[in-house]
Amino acid sequence: MKVNEIQELIKFVSKSGVSEVEIEHKDFKINIKTPPYKKGRVAEQPAPQQMVTHQMMPAQMQQPMQGQMQSAAPAPAPAAPVAAAPKEDDNAKYLEIKSPMIGTFYRKPSPDKDEFVKVGDTIGEGDTVCVIEAMKLFNEIESEISGKIVKVLVDDTTPVEYDQVLFLVDPAG
Repeated sequence: MKVNEIQELIKFVSKSGVSEVEIEHKDFKINIKTPPYKKGRVAEQPAPQQMVTHQMMPAQMQQPMQGQMQSAAPAPAPAAPVAAAPKEDDNAKYLEIKSPMIGTFYRKPSPDKDEFVKVGDTIGEGDTVCVIEAMKLFNEIESEISGKIVKVLVDDTTPVEYDQVLFLVDPAG
């Protein structure tokens, strides 16, 4: 792995809310740990810790990587909703489409294409509603329910967590 790939991985992990990731790749192993979460808030602790074990890497690569690894690791940014969510009482009547994995949420198949679904669209079981990129793989997320899209809860190109609610759907729609 190159230094910039490691830095991107650290950024991704810190934004995703995952507590620990360990990757072994040919001649080195990387283990990234983030602080524990307490009652929905990040504990008052330092930024995510990184531990990199180098094996069989040239000496000239080890020195720059260690310096850069310590400087990278921004604090996780919370995912902002697209607009104000419906009242809590109203949410009870809607079904949820949740993320089956951690990754980056995309509403479009590509930048020059239209969104998969918009608020007001009617969807059926098996319809693609978004794409989630995980480890450079783009996974089409299909709806397991039918109804009308009432709310999109995640901004385009935002990191999402496993089981995070992406859409609210009115089954009567």
